[in-house]
Amino acid sequence: MTAGLWQNWVLPGIWITVQLLVYSAALAGVVAFVVGMARTHRSRFVRFLAGFYTEIFRGTSALILMFWLFFVLPPLLGWQLVPMWAAVLALGLSYGAYGAEIVRGALNSVAPAQREAGVALSFTPGQRMRLILLPQAIPEMLPPFCNLLIELLKGTALVSLLGVGDVSFAAYLVRLATQESAQIYTISLVIYFVLAFGITRSMKALEKKTKSNIGVAISGGGAK
Repeated sequence: MTAGLWQNWVLPGIWITVQLLVYSAALAGVVAFVVGMARTHRSRFVRFLAGFYTEIFRGTSALILMFWLFFVLPPLLGWQLVPMWAAVLALGLSYGAYGAEIVRGALNSVAPAQREAGVALSFTPGQRMRLILLPQAIPEMLPPFCNLLIELLKGTALVSLLGVGDVSFAAYLVRLATQESAQIYTISLVIYFVLAFGITRSMKALEKKTKSNIGVAISGGGAK
């Protein structure tokens, strides 16, 4: 593969993939926490709405949703999404539904005595969530969130079907230009592996930091 192909297609493709990952992960994170916390809400109606959202977006294909946002939604609303943002919306909404279950499970894993302690201290539900439940639940969320991020990274390859110039689309163009599949697809595998490895190491460091912070807080409270 020539330097021109690398500079004009592969490197920009890596940058597009990273952008897709960051934007989709940000949207998925917001959706995961909002919907996941709603699934533990006292109101049955709120829990129903959150559960309905989760089931809908877990049960539909991210690729078909991407096509729907790009091809079906514009005639209905009268405006067109650019492929990049159609992809971000589809990936963020879909993977956010999976993340919501991670958040719900982690919140429910906190010992009931911790909730009761918050009630005894006259904390509001928001204070109990912010000061008691989330600090203990977040470290438990990080390992499954790491797996979800890696799945999201691999899911970004779907955007090549909309003509977005990510790593997969760049590999397709290079293969057409050179008629060589082995080299470019091997390089693509390595690129995805390096990105996934970076995510894994970053999330492990974050998990270690959050758990050590909780340990300091607990030991400090015990000393008092």
